[in-house]
Parts: sequence; structure tokens; C-alpha cells
Amino acid sequence: MPKLTVTVITRDEAANIDAALSSVAWADEIVVVDSQSTDDTVAIARRHTPRVETRAWPGYSAQKNYAAAIASHDWILSIDADERVTPELADEIRRVLAGGPGRPGYRIPRVTWYLGRWIRSTDWYPDFQLRLYDRRAASWNGRPVHESVRLTSGEPGVLRHDLQHLAYRDIHDHLATIDRYTTLAATEWAAQGRQASLSGLVLHPAFAFLRNYVLRGGFKDGTAGFVVSALNSYYVFLKFAKLWELARSTDPGSRIPDPDSKNDR
Repeated sequence: MPKLTVTVITRDEAANIDAALSSVAWADEIVVVDSQSTDDTVAIARRHTPRVETRAWPGYSAQKNYAAAIASHDWILSIDADERVTPELADEIRRVLAGGPGRPGYRIPRVTWYLGRWIRSTDWYPDFQLRLYDRRAASWNGRPVHESVRLTSGEPGVLRHDLQHLAYRDIHDHLATIDRYTTLAATEWAAQGRQASLSGLVLHPAFAFLRNYVLRGGFKDGTAGFVVSALNSYYVFLKFAKLWELARSTDPGSRIPDPDSKNDR
């Protein structure tokens, strides 16, 4: 049976890290790579494992690849501090490893707790994440946001039990995350040469709401499903709006006129 290392990257996760690491206490090894937290994250993590390192922040993918690289074992389960491995998922992972993994990696359905309930609709579920993998055949893909594990060969298997995600404390926290992530996503798009148009600003968010609320069953989760659908649509709108703004900010002709300059009169 291959041994398993659980990797977690952190920064100021004192409120989450204890429960996250407790949920993976069954693993052969836990590795925590902390990005210079200013709270008690490191001290709490060291109650669970001696493998805690502090390292400057190089980006999500680079930090997760580093955590995998310093693991003692080739099979990696990567979780975030706001995620929890249920006993059912832990048993399923152990059974897969004990049987001799037939795939280089495994996708895990993820369910998010939000506004007092588990959201099992919209784009949020099943939010499959490739988190269990053999580091000899996979690595994180380098994207600045919504990073994921990329297999160098073979196809992933799929596990059945959920990884629990406690993503946001409240709507305020959710909006702050949207603002952060859409900036990263728009910057990535701009570097790829993508452009935003008025039609895109109108149509993409509208379709995102339709997909989330109707096609993917957000209406089944009541008011919470409506809020998730609306904010997922807002995420898409903000991403395109920031891309449009980036294009204008690099266009000298779009600068705001200087009221004191004769050339602007």
C-alpha cells in the first residue's frame, strides 16, 4: 500500500487549520507550507505535524508544487485550510491506495457550506477537484487563480465521497474573494491577449446566471441557491469588466483628460 502525504498551504488560517489537519490525522504524513502568517497558524499546525515550513509566497501553484516536492511519499492528497476530509472520504482513499491505484490521480467531488446549508447545485456541485495524485505523474498547472493538478499521462479516476469546503464566512467574505480572484483572472486573460466587448459584458453574466440557477438547479437550494447563482454571475461580469478596464488602462487615448492641460481643451 503506497504511503500518503497530505499537503496544506496556509497564510493566516488560525481559524481553520486545526479542524483541517484533524480531518487528515489518519495520513502517513502531513506537510504544511506557511506563507509568513501573522497569526497562530504555524503554532497550531505544529501540534499536528513536525513538517511545517515557512516560505515566502510565490503563487498558489508554485507553493503547492513545493509542498509536494518536500513530501516523504509520492502519493499526495492536497487540501486547503478551509476544507475537511470526511471519515467516508478517508476510508475511500485508503481503499483506493490499498488496492493498488490504477490511475495516476483521482478527482474528488467537493461540496460547499454556505448560508447555513450544503450547496448541492449551481456550478458549485459537484465541484470535482483532482487532489489525490502521484507526484511522479502530475503537478499543479501554474495558473494564478483556480489552479489545478495536471496529469502528464493517463486519465484520472473519480472518487465518490465529498470533500467538504467551508469557503466563506458570509457574503462580505465572499465578495472580497470575488474581488481578489477576478483581478487575477482578468490579468491572466489580458496576458493571453483576450479582449472584452459590450456584448460579452452583457451576455456572459446573463448566461452564467441561467446556467447556475436553472440548468444546474440553483432553484432547488431556495434563497441560498439564488444568491449563489447571482454572485457567480457577478463574478463573470466583474472578470470581463476588469479585462475591459485593463485594455483601456494601456491605451494612451483612453486616459482621463487633464483639466489644466491646454492640449485637452
